[in-house]
This record gives sequence, C-alpha cells and structure tokens, in this order.
Amino acid sequence: MDSTPTIPVQRPSRWDEPLDASMTDADVAWLRTRGPFNQMDQSAFPRATPLSGILRYDCRLHRVEPGEVIVREGDYGNSAFLLITGNVRVLVDSLTDRQLGRQPTRSIGWGEALSRFLRRSRHPETRTPEQVSINAAAGGHQAIRQVDDRPAIFLQDIEGVLRRHESVSLGPGELFGEVAAMYRSPRTATVIAETEAALVEIRWQGLRILRRDRRFADTLEQHYRRHWLPIHLREIPLLRYLPEENMQRVIEATELRSYGRMEWNADYKKTRKLHPADQIASEPLVVDQGQLPTELIVVRSGFGRMCVRHGAAHRTVAYLGKGHLFGIDEIAYNAMRPESMRPIHYQHSLRAVGFLDALSIPIEVFAAEVLPHIRKSELPESARSLQKSFTEKRSDRRRVRSDQRSEAADRFSPDPTQDIEHAAGVSFESTSLLEFIVQHRLNNGREAMVIDLHRCTRCDDCVKACADVHDGNPRFVRQGIVHDRLQFVQACMHCSDPVCMIGCPTGAIARDQNTGVVSIHDPICVGCGVCAAACPYENIAMAEVVDRKGRPYVDEKSGNAIRKAAKCDQCSGLPSGPACAAACPHDALVRIDLSESPPLSDWLEKRS
Repeated sequence: MDSTPTIPVQRPSRWDEPLDASMTDADVAWLRTRGPFNQMDQSAFPRATPLSGILRYDCRLHRVEPGEVIVREGDYGNSAFLLITGNVRVLVDSLTDRQLGRQPTRSIGWGEALSRFLRRSRHPETRTPEQVSINAAAGGHQAIRQVDDRPAIFLQDIEGVLRRHESVSLGPGELFGEVAAMYRSPRTATVIAETEAALVEIRWQGLRILRRDRRFADTLEQHYRRHWLPIHLREIPLLRYLPEENMQRVIEATELRSYGRMEWNADYKKTRKLHPADQIASEPLVVDQGQLPTELIVVRSGFGRMCVRHGAAHRTVAYLGKGHLFGIDEIAYNAMRPESMRPIHYQHSLRAVGFLDALSIPIEVFAAEVLPHIRKSELPESARSLQKSFTEKRSDRRRVRSDQRSEAADRFSPDPTQDIEHAAGVSFESTSLLEFIVQHRLNNGREAMVIDLHRCTRCDDCVKACADVHDGNPRFVRQGIVHDRLQFVQACMHCSDPVCMIGCPTGAIARDQNTGVVSIHDPICVGCGVCAAACPYENIAMAEVVDRKGRPYVDEKSGNAIRKAAKCDQCSGLPSGPACAAACPHDALVRIDLSESPPLSDWLEKRS
C-alpha cells in the first residue's frame, strides 16, 4: 500500500478574487429585486455558480454623476454595464482626444527636435504642471474628481457636447459594453452620465454564466447578431462580395465561441516556464487533427496555435491571429472534390493560446452560401489544383457550366493584380523560432524590439538615445529573452491584444487610431499602477515625477508623491521615429511586427 505522505491544501475557488470585495448581502438582495435579475430562472444556473453568487462576486455597484465619462471609445474592457436607475447618453459621434483628456500626438521637425534635445532637463521624469494634472488646464473646472472611492473623469460643457453631437439615451434596464466585454474588442462609443445614476458592472465571466438564462441570452445574441455580427463577417475578405441574402443565411448559422481565459496575462508567467510540449498540452483544444471537417473557424480575437502530431508530442506549424481562418483548405477541397474521391480530414490541430474568440461557420452553409462567390484566386492551392484537374476531364457540356460558374465567381474582380493572399496563419521557416515566439507570446507584439546579437557591440547607444528623448530616463533596458542570435528586448511591443489597457479608471492608456501606438496620457493618469500590473511582459513602470528644477509633485490633499506610468511611446512625433533604432551604429536593432511572419523573416533573410 502506498504510504507517501500527502499535503493538505485549499483548492482554488471560482471566486477567490471578487470583482468588488465590498459587495454585501444587502446589495445582492437589492439587485435581485431589479430587472432583469428578478425575472431570471434560478434553476438555469449550476449549483456551484448560482445567481446570487454571480451578483456577489462578479458584479460591482457604481454611482455616477452627471457629466461623468463611464466608458470611452477605443478603450478595451472586460466588463459590461447594466443601468439600474437614472439615464446615460451614448454618443454616436466620436469625441476628440482633447475632450477625453488625451493629448493628440503632434509631429515636429528637425529644428524643434534639436531644440528639445539641447533644452532637455537634467532631472529624470520631468513634467509641466499641465502634464501632471488635467485640472491645471481645465479653466477652474475639476476634470478629474473622486466619486466615492474611485477617480473619475468628467466631460466639460456637457450640455454643449450633447447639443453638438448626436446621442442616444439609455434608461433603467439597458445594457451597454457587452460586445467589448464578451469579444475582446475596443469600445465602439463613449458613454456619459446624463443624470445621477446607479450602474452594476458585470465582468465577462459572470456575463457568460448569466447567458444560461434563456431570455437574457436571447437578448444579448439578438443585439449582437443585429448590430455587430454583419460588420465582423464583412471584415473577412472571403465574404466581402457575398450578396445580402446569402449573408443573412450565414449570420443565422454562425456560432460564437470562446476558448481559454480572457485574462491570459494572469497565467502567462507560469505557462511560459513550461516545456513547449507541456505548454501545448495545457492549451484548450479547439479542433483536433484527424477530425472530419464540420466548420470553418474564423479568429475574431486572441491567438490560436496550429500544430501537428510529432511522435508523442506536437509541433507548432503556425499561429493564428485576428482575421485568420482555420479549416479553409480541407473544407474547400471536400466541397469541390468529385464523389469518387474520399474527403480529407483536418490536417492540423488548433489550440487556444491563452484566449481565443472565434466565429464558427458550418461547412454546409459555407459550401452553399459562400463558396460560389469566392474568386478562384482566393481558393487554397489544393482546391485550385483539384478544380483544374477535374475540369479538364469533364465533358464539353459540363465544361461550359463550369466556365459559367467561374465567370460568376470572378465577375467582381477581373483584375488579377487585386488578388489577396490567403489568410491561413503565420509561420516561420525555423520551427524552433516559431515555437519560441508562441511560447513567450511574442506574436502579440506589433512593434517588438529585436536585436541581432551578431552585430550588437553592447555600446548602449540605443539606451542613451532613449534617455536623451525622455529626460534622462530610458524607457527600456537592453535585456530580454534570447533565441539563437536574436534578443527580444523588454520594451513595450504595442500589442495586438493590449491587456494593459483593461481596467484603467480614466482611460489614460490608449491606442492611437492612426499609428497603433499605445501611449500614456499623463494629465489623466492617476498613478494607480493597474496597467503596470496587467502588462504580462513587465514593460510598464511607475515613476515619481518632478518639475524642471527637480522638485517632486505631491498631492495637495494627502501630500503623497505624484506617480505616472512610463513606457515606450515609439518616440511619437519625432522625425527620426524610434530613437533607439535610429541611434544604433551597426544596424543591429529593429522595431518589428511579430504578429505576421514576413517582417522578421525578410529581415533575417537579408542578414543571412
């Protein structure tokens, strides 16, 4: 009999980390009396996750004041908001960055860049009063105020804004922000409080379980299918020429699926230390290699790993991101094969890398509604070869019909130069490099800093140049993980999935719509450190700020030092672009997009 001693531990609980630890039984009882919770079917929820538990641990109550900005267009979020009392306004028109407290990036010339360099401060992290607090330039109005126990940003001249901008009023029982919460996408509109109101914030885990109530789930799905699914499907190149009646049938048949944890950054530090085989085994399986194809998978957000069985383990062959398709080769081949040929199975497995949100289109719907409207040049090579071989063997009568179908498929774009590349995933010639990039989630980086160690002389000119631009405090250090001759430096990568942006209370960290750069807007940064804690790559630091004489700024009420988040901003506005790359005397450093393979592959090929 095995006498190995055991170690008693407490099993982790679903609700070890409540959204709001201050939620009470009285709060839960009050919410249970309000719609839609008072109409939900209690028996629809599992015993381990009852409705009362969701309200207690996955919800937070907010009191908002008139003019308060609740959510901002462009922000990322993982929670939705249900209006309990009062009214809010959804602004149809976009507000300017300045109205939301964000500083628009201004490009400067070489003369001004030189002047700034010569007049740079001797003290690190220097700020002007206007950069430290938006209230300093708000004309006597408090743009940032404390509401209960949280900082909140207020829109100035709320009545004028509502007069000048088209808006939609929402009242009690209305839900907003659920699309961004459930499908990891930027907020599509700014919502401000029209009157004093009470809101319940529901994080996505709870929102997903609340969908077990059929009435609530139908409401959410109908809203998404009516307003957002057509937009998301039209973004897929293969569906861009689909007639409206066909698109409606695709919309009705498409299923929405999510795999893994949306907060993948919480597990990243653990999983990246695993052996690649163990890491792959721990990832949620979406499709298994060898299955008969039943659906086309379209990646909406997050990342997927394509792999094949290799002995007792798996080998990565590509990674998929937003807009990539899985299963198109097999589905197109099977749909176009003659009946005498056997169908092929999925040639790869698909696994969620941290988190994967996908649209699933059944193969029968894809074959009937979509395939006839796809240009031949956009079909996978296997399907094109099959079509050509099969067409040559047909009779004249059937060849005529085939030509007619081909003309119908090509009628929208007779110019072959307009063909697009088939989006079936991202791969590298080096399998070990591919495994390394996926294991460390570097495929999330749109502006990763990569150093060729065969050329780098460790002169640190890159670090010095960064320091010169940022008042003596460089935004990175020349260190990071290494693969072969490449070092992936710890500097902000301006990620495809910027989890650092989730949870910022004032929207101070935001992505520029034009450049994709993720920046910190100092005037509305309250120094809470949420972004720094959320960044899985530890590329954001919190720094105490001073004026040009080195005097530290302190909070006028508490006397505590003012802190701001600091990170790489790609030297936005400088004529040279990123100073680190411009200063390297040996062309050893590059800022490069790792969400696609061509940039890094081409760069390496030129150096080989």
